This record gives sequence, structure tokens and C-alpha cells, in this order.
Amino acid sequence: MPLTLRPPRTDDETVLRRLHTELAADGFTFLLADGTWDEILEQARREAEGTDLPPGRVRAEFLVAEADGEPVGRVSIRYELNDFLRTIGGHVGYGVAPAHRRRGHATEILRQSVVRLAAAGVDRVLVTCDDDNIGSAAVIEACGGMLEDVRPVEGEAPKRRYWIDPTG
Repeated sequence: MPLTLRPPRTDDETVLRRLHTELAADGFTFLLADGTWDEILEQARREAEGTDLPPGRVRAEFLVAEADGEPVGRVSIRYELNDFLRTIGGHVGYGVAPAHRRRGHATEILRQSVVRLAAAGVDRVLVTCDDDNIGSAAVIEACGGMLEDVRPVEGEAPKRRYWIDPTG
């Protein structure tokens, strides 16, 4: 079964909280909100609509990556860039659970994310990764990413910044 991207659902809580804990060991924040599950789902809905956004947030979809009926990862697709995203975060932030890596899921998540951004009128897609994250750099390059630069980030690993032309 192909990988699909979909909004989180009420019945995803247990598995997504487990993935959040697993990926925290890698320093990756899987869930982008705190609180009850209803609060997390509500924030995801508001951000996808671009309504009542907290300061510093932009319209963004938080989507579950599902393969064979099982959540394997997630993506945050940001439809505009603020200063932080332009420098460090980019248009797309994705992660795949350790048990599901090396199966092409990350590449497919990024590919589908670029398609969504292009359909929304984004003509250049910025994707970043830590400079030492060889796997993520390979995924971005496989999706057409062209390295612009590597930027230092105070207190963190330097970030590789890639641009993808969604028209290919």
C-alpha cells in the first residue's frame, strides 16, 4: 500500500504519543503541540486553516504519514516562511519512526509535501537539515534539493539549506 499523508485523528493518540517519545531520543519533536489530545487536534486544525495562530506561527499542515494502515512518521508543511523558517526551519519538517526507516518513507513524505506546496503556489521550497544528518541530506537531494549553504545556528548543529524547484 502506498504512503499517504492525512490529518491526525482522534484514534491516533496512543500511537502518535508513542512515536513522539521514540523520536525525542533523537532530539526530534514529533508532536508540535502540548496538552490534551483534543487540544493538539484543535491546534493542528487551526494551523491548517491559518486561523488564530499564536505569535511566530504560520499556516501549516501537521499530517500523519501512514503506510499499510500504520502511522510511520509525520510532516509539517508550512505555506509561508517567517524569519526563523527562512533561516532554520524551511517549508517542510518531517520525521520517520526508527522502526520504519530505510524504506523510502522520508523521500515519499518530502515528495508529496513538495507537490502540496506547489499546488498552493509555492514556487521554491526550502528544506533544511542538520549538517551531519547524512540520511536527511540524501532524501532532500533525491527530491531535487540544491544546496544553497550551510548556516551556523547558535547552540545547535549547523543547518544545511536546500531549495527544491517543484516544477522539476
